[in-house]
Amino acid sequence: MNKLRVDFLSGAMTYRLKYGGGRRQALGRALGFNGREKMNVIDATAGLGRDAFVMAALGASVTLIERSEQMQAMLHEGIEQCRRVGGEYAEIAERMTLLCGDAMDLLPQLSPDVIYVDPMHPERKNSALVKLNLRQLREIVGKDDDSADLMRVALSCARKRVVLKWPLKGKSMGGIGKPTHQILGKSTRYDVFISATSTVANIF
Repeated sequence: MNKLRVDFLSGAMTYRLKYGGGRRQALGRALGFNGREKMNVIDATAGLGRDAFVMAALGASVTLIERSEQMQAMLHEGIEQCRRVGGEYAEIAERMTLLCGDAMDLLPQLSPDVIYVDPMHPERKNSALVKLNLRQLREIVGKDDDSADLMRVALSCARKRVVLKWPLKGKSMGGIGKPTHQILGKSTRYDVFISATSTVANIF
């Protein structure tokens, strides 16, 4: 079995950086990228860091929060690898800040504009459909049984919006209310919760 690692330099990530991370793609639209202002995003469940890397590639300053010490070490090495490579990758890495700890404790101290939450998704009936690296990630970080609690904290802290990444056909997460709107991808969707203090112009 291949050992799990954080790799922002692989073919898959390079392809996503070039073709799948534009502001008008699902992730960019969900987060509200418009190219007119600098954006600060907190990825509250960093995991393998792939979405955070794409956000930073779009120009956002991204704070990654990860509570698993094992994943923290992998993320640190992946970011440092980008710095060593230099060029565009080093520039992206400079916009990524890794914090170690529980997001529920850290978010109230940070008072962020945008919070991105991508918890471990409910297990599929056919586990063979889940990619190997995601199965390995689940073994390390667990099931994220407190993801609804994290969402409630995020919703109380975000100045502009909270974005929840969730399976396309998955049941809505209970106890957090309905999203303002949704952005649909091929296999996942982004449930977007706009802060009551945010302006209508920030919705899309």
